[in-house]
Amino acid sequence: MRVIGPDGENLGVLETVEALRIAKEQGLDLIEISGSAVPPVCKITEFGKFKYANEKFQREHGKKQHDVELKGIRIGFTTGRHDLEMRAKQVVKFLEGGDKVRVDMRLRGREKAHGILALQKFNEFLQMIPIEFKLEAPPKRFPQGFIAVAVKK
Repeated sequence: MRVIGPDGENLGVLETVEALRIAKEQGLDLIEISGSAVPPVCKITEFGKFKYANEKFQREHGKKQHDVELKGIRIGFTTGRHDLEMRAKQVVKFLEGGDKVRVDMRLRGREKAHGILALQKFNEFLQMIPIEFKLEAPPKRFPQGFIAVAVKK
């Protein structure tokens, strides 16, 4: 295995027993850094300090990431135009926040028999959204209605 000393210097390729002996003489631990490398890379250091530095790096790295949430908007077949406009504003707010939006049109009772009209109304709602977005897939028909997932371009 390739061994890195406590000061960051390369000690070269050593046998496991030899690396463990050097670590024990210095009162430190032998930690495997990269097991998939050929030969594997190990470092002689104090395990507590190594673990703390790794956790600190993960905390700092995690701050820069934005988790994309899947927000949901539900509309109905008989929902009025003004209510649809309000829902479209909500979709804009979610998309500008960097989230995905699942638009869900629920059909109840005899509304399920009017699938073509419901799809037209669903597409009209999607056209009401004033910002540019893309659909991950075209609107999909389910027994309960239609679903589409919108993402900001």
